[in-house]
Amino acid sequence: MIVTLKSSSLAPAPLPTSPLRNSIKQPIGRPPSRVFFLDVNPLCYEGSQPSLRSFARWVSLFFSQVSLRDPVVAVLDGDEGNEYRRRLMPSYKAHRRSALRRLAESRADVADVLRMCNVPVIKVNGYEADDVVATLTDQVLQRGFRVVIGSPDKDFKQLISEDVQIVMPIPEFGRWSFYTLRHYIAQYDCDPSSDLSLRCIMGDEVDGVPGIQHLAPGFGRKTALKLLKKHGSLENLLSAAAIRTVGKHYAQDALTKYADHLRRNHEVLSLRRDADVRLQDEWLSERDTCNDFAILSSFTKKLNEAQRLDKSWRRKVAERRIS
Repeated sequence: MIVTLKSSSLAPAPLPTSPLRNSIKQPIGRPPSRVFFLDVNPLCYEGSQPSLRSFARWVSLFFSQVSLRDPVVAVLDGDEGNEYRRRLMPSYKAHRRSALRRLAESRADVADVLRMCNVPVIKVNGYEADDVVATLTDQVLQRGFRVVIGSPDKDFKQLISEDVQIVMPIPEFGRWSFYTLRHYIAQYDCDPSSDLSLRCIMGDEVDGVPGIQHLAPGFGRKTALKLLKKHGSLENLLSAAAIRTVGKHYAQDALTKYADHLRRNHEVLSLRRDADVRLQDEWLSERDTCNDFAILSSFTKKLNEAQRLDKSWRRKVAERRIS
């Protein structure tokens, strides 16, 4: 089910037009050739802490310097979006649960801002945002558009192709940076089609998905890449190892002994493409950007005021304790 979160009372008073936004030109009337998907949840963190200020900063840069007038679809995690993977693997994102609960309280404000900037906001209950993006990416490609995914999430690397790029927020430089097929091959010396299989073997510590290095010392990235280049995919590799020797003793032993573990990793880490969402024609139209500067400036001002009041309240509480 598609859920577009409703707007509240964030509509701002008119503000001056952004000089930065006006300085970036895009041909008017040119049909968009690409569609941007914005993975909202990771942008709402400053380090490991939920932060609406981080969201406002990254979205402002995204609109003014990256997507411009091209269509943008924002995607949020659906209710119980992690449950499918947690049933398969209880350790999956276990350390993030308290932060996710705190972030949920701010979702309405985030959705309001995006919708007033003429960005549809999508979430599908029972699915993570990554799965919804993967589902919609296939549909967009079928319509002849290219896709750009705005996210720091490495899970999206399994989607990279000539027609699918990622643009990542780089905190140390304060800007977004494009990551393409060429970048991937230069970084990993393999095709993105092997990315998922490689991560299944190496694991994903951040998401709580254990690899097999601690179970099979010596089975590292170099060995995994060599075997995947030869066999193409994890399933091909496991099937081959079940009937013949595919590598050195430690690799052969690990692939046969931990085949079920690796297949479970594959089920957890692979992006699902069966979310109940259908691409709408209006999501493919050039985005009206006239509200961006006013909306985001107003939102940032509200956040600053809330922070000021919070600091004032904390100071008064501290003074009362001292007295």
